[in-house]
Amino acid sequence: MSASQKFGRILFGGDYNPEQWPKEVWYQDMQLLTKADINEATINVFSWAQLQPSEERYDFSTLDQIIELLTENHFEIVLATSTAALPAWMAERYPDVTRTDFEGRHHRFGGRHNACPNSPTFRYYSQKLAAKLSERYGHLRNIVCWHISNEYGGQCYCDNCAAAFRVWLKRQYKTLDAVNAAWNTHFWGHTFYDWSEIFPPNDLGDAIGYDNSTLAGLSIDYRRFMSDSILQNYKDERQAIRRFDPETPITTNLMGTFKDLDYFKWAKEMDLVSWDNYPAYNTPSSFTAMTHDLMRGLKNGDPFMLMEQTPSQQNWQPYNSLKRPGQMRAMSYQAMAHGADTIQFFQLRQSKGATEKFHGAVISHADTDQTRVFHETAALGHELAQLGGDILGARTQAKVALIFDWENYWALEYASGPNIRLKYVDQIQQYYAAFYRQNIAVDLIPTDLSAAALAKYDLVVAPVLYMVKPGVAENLTTYVKNGGHFLTTFMSGLVDRNDNVFIGGYPGPLRELLGVWVEEFDALPPEKHGQVIFTDQSTYECELICDIMHLEGAQALAHYGAGEFYAETPVVTNHQVGQGRAYYVGTQLAAAGIDHLVGQLIDQFDWEHFTTPANVEITCRQQADARYYFVINNGPAQETLAWPYQGTDLLNQQTVAPGEITLPSYGVKLVKVAK
Repeated sequence: MSASQKFGRILFGGDYNPEQWPKEVWYQDMQLLTKADINEATINVFSWAQLQPSEERYDFSTLDQIIELLTENHFEIVLATSTAALPAWMAERYPDVTRTDFEGRHHRFGGRHNACPNSPTFRYYSQKLAAKLSERYGHLRNIVCWHISNEYGGQCYCDNCAAAFRVWLKRQYKTLDAVNAAWNTHFWGHTFYDWSEIFPPNDLGDAIGYDNSTLAGLSIDYRRFMSDSILQNYKDERQAIRRFDPETPITTNLMGTFKDLDYFKWAKEMDLVSWDNYPAYNTPSSFTAMTHDLMRGLKNGDPFMLMEQTPSQQNWQPYNSLKRPGQMRAMSYQAMAHGADTIQFFQLRQSKGATEKFHGAVISHADTDQTRVFHETAALGHELAQLGGDILGARTQAKVALIFDWENYWALEYASGPNIRLKYVDQIQQYYAAFYRQNIAVDLIPTDLSAAALAKYDLVVAPVLYMVKPGVAENLTTYVKNGGHFLTTFMSGLVDRNDNVFIGGYPGPLRELLGVWVEEFDALPPEKHGQVIFTDQSTYECELICDIMHLEGAQALAHYGAGEFYAETPVVTNHQVGQGRAYYVGTQLAAAGIDHLVGQLIDQFDWEHFTTPANVEITCRQQADARYYFVINNGPAQETLAWPYQGTDLLNQQTVAPGEITLPSYGVKLVKVAK
């Protein structure tokens, strides 16, 4: 049983901050939220200052009243630990709790993520508070999940972090000689002769701007260290909670492709993944789908919690457009389609002051249920209540996997060259979007899966697999030899885990698997494009990077067109290895070119896929006895599509027969098909 199945129903609710309001408002909220079929409240996220007004004194009286009121009104509770925001007295009395930023400035109290992860003071008091909360409330049956801190992130470069970093390095490398070798410190005379000479790579040291560095190996290791340090804060509080509550699931809310933290490593310490989904007005629906799939992939396909979304608009983006009528519902079902077992909002009542006062909420500043947003929220709540818990725990059965790796993310974007426009997430998204356009299910996976674990996939795709860590090339080779198919691209196989280039020719440890030798690569400026011609004479543009390669057993699927000295040389290749094949794409193909390549792959496999209008997606989750197809129109215009199965639309209990389906703008069908 997945952790989300323990909830017994789809949690529908979100962040609730009644401590910001007089008590008479609380009672009004209970009536309004119940009217919208909201059944859950996430509370106590930023209440540390209230819970502990001084070093010696704790005061749980307000929280007691909030929990009592929610319990009387039959709400499930996700209880946060409040440690995302420090109380002012702590920063005043113990300056070690606040961070030193990239520019070397030690911060005063303020903001929100203001705790140094290696502060002994912060670690002591955060664990103490988590333990007190667990002791006081952990026995309550309607506390269904613990929410530690909130949206962890950021970096610190203080002296405590510097000292802890040296300890971390000693554990990793044992000797300074090993550190010097790993970081290639003979470059620019950077050799270290004492551990005390190593400092965090900030603006006062070896960093060259936030995303560049003199010694990339040092900066990558500092990112690993900082991710581990902040994860230790989470583990500290988890351990404190477990002293008094051994069973209730524990999570913290993640943020999609957020760069700072290695979420695959984090997910191993979480009972279930939760995350906050805040696309901009122009975020492609394929990108939102990819981030949902990434969150699902963090725990090997387990369903996740959608901990936050907005029912209407954000307040912190450059252009905070409203969600159009029906769009919030469509985006909520898109989250469920890709693995969410909860639908939660930030927040339930809109704040009256401070930085998030214009962030949307179920109960707006109008303070009434007679708003469009409230009506839409209530309608969704009624639908989810009717669905019950049948879909909880349903899983996605994907035959395509896409590798996402945070250490590659960091390393590729620390590289000085070859092209400033080369960004890791963009490259992953281009390939994900090609499968999304064909409605083909994709799992996002880490690099450390064994060949046996990869065997369930027909195809593994790893764009810009720049860093190849120990064992990865061997696992991929075994996977392909045993009948798997592997596709990678330019800027792959170049460096080891310390960002040192593999000597002997690109793509390093992948060279034999791919059957090509990349001699050099050309960087194209924005105004310049190349041409790629496939063997069937289909022609597509390319840009960004052009590999100049030689075949070493692989066959060319496409060559460069005229215009450069490398015209007529191979650019897309296919290499038979054992019972499988390895593909290499030596340039950034235009979207139509990637679609062409994916189309050729589709022809080889028996993958379920659907042809739909551009704004329509079809996604499937499965239980033992049924398949649940989410058919979602993510666009503002009515769309019509072909539908192949007999089933029942669970949102209106009407039969859906094979034929045509018409969806209104932002329309949704959830079709149950018996196996």
